[in-house]
Amino acid sequence: MENNNLLRQLLMIGVGTTSLVAEQLRQVTEEWVRDGKFNPEQARSFVDDFMKQFNTVNGSVEDQLHRQFRNVLQDLGVPRQAEMDELRGRLDRLERQVRDLENKLWR
Repeated sequence: MENNNLLRQLLMIGVGTTSLVAEQLRQVTEEWVRDGKFNPEQARSFVDDFMKQFNTVNGSVEDQLHRQFRNVLQDLGVPRQAEMDELRGRLDRLERQVRDLENKLWR
């Protein structure tokens, strides 16, 4: 579960980074509007376009991070959830078979 916590922390860093970038960008564009370099509509459009592009890039970085994290877990031999579910099912069937055999012996 520690790996899951690491992934969660990395994702939170990404969310925090996105929020920080958005806030800093808004502050800069507000300053540009005050200085007369941008009008408010241009500033709003600039921020929207930038954040849209930033989130697209950030999403692909997040996808790459997920892939790399899955690869690391696979290299370490950590089974995927589907594999664990399959093993649990097999274990349940084996336990049921053992109980059935035990019941037949006690008859």
